[in-house]
Amino acid sequence: MATINDVATKAGVSTATASRALNGKSTVDPKLAERVLVAAAELGYQPNGPARNLRRQETAVLALIISDVENPFFTSIARGVEDVAQAVGYSVVLCNSDENPEKERRYIDVAIQERAAGIVLSPTGTTTNVDLLTARRTPLVAVDRPLPDAPADMVLVDTRSAAKEATAHLISQGYGQIGCITGPSGIQTADDRLAGYKDALRASQRRISAKLTRRAEYRADGAYEAAIDLLSSPDRPDALLVANSTMAIGVLEALSKLDLRLGTDVGVVAFDDAPWAPLVNPPLSVVSQPAYDIGKVAAQLLMARIADSSLPYTTTTLRAKLITRGSSTR
Repeated sequence: MATINDVATKAGVSTATASRALNGKSTVDPKLAERVLVAAAELGYQPNGPARNLRRQETAVLALIISDVENPFFTSIARGVEDVAQAVGYSVVLCNSDENPEKERRYIDVAIQERAAGIVLSPTGTTTNVDLLTARRTPLVAVDRPLPDAPADMVLVDTRSAAKEATAHLISQGYGQIGCITGPSGIQTADDRLAGYKDALRASQRRISAKLTRRAEYRADGAYEAAIDLLSSPDRPDALLVANSTMAIGVLEALSKLDLRLGTDVGVVAFDDAPWAPLVNPPLSVVSQPAYDIGKVAAQLLMARIADSSLPYTTTTLRAKLITRGSSTR
């Protein structure tokens, strides 16, 4: 079995540095910490987690509470969290809140009861309450959606700017009536994507019309109904910005139902580069979010918080990338 000395040798650092990195200490240079984590993963190093955590009366387990396990965006986040956690001897328990505040609350209760060492949480929305975690000083990192009033680290994506860029791309391609199908009101990501869409229309001096926007649950069936309604209207849009890949499935189904051709009759850009996106005809243009990196950074922040609860809270904002394909180019 690999030892801490083996990890240090492979990473080219001192044993003390390797130990600090594996315990999430913020005093370690991030590049060195990354080398140590990679070395630990490659060697299969397993620290004596149960004994270490027994002293803190917690388990060597992290709880990951995500909004929708069927959404590839959240499963990529989960992979990022797990890769970091496994490298330092922690296991990850995956919980699917299913965008349901009650399920989310129950999972938070279970994490507390099972003495989870820390929690990575994608909040369901404005009703998310983490007061119990705060009271127990359970380390917490929010991902994708913020917890504005909570003492927690956060890892977010600047989706407002990304939505503005995607809408500006549709404008540059000559689309005249651009619509937006986004998520429920009060969910920050849904609100930000709608705001970015409007930012681009204002920047190009286009009229903003409520008739061209629809809100729905972050689900395929909700987006299908929204798209049918929007694309059946007298002044139907000839392009759509869609808030995530699950909703994009519903939009594609609506286009097929209405005999409208993707990229010809209706241009589409959707958030998240799902594995199937390049395979549709024509390939789907997307706003690719760094989901794996969200999970990776969140886990690193959580490890640091577990090691030192006095660290200042931080918000890390990552950037998304527009990938243009046939569904939006003319």
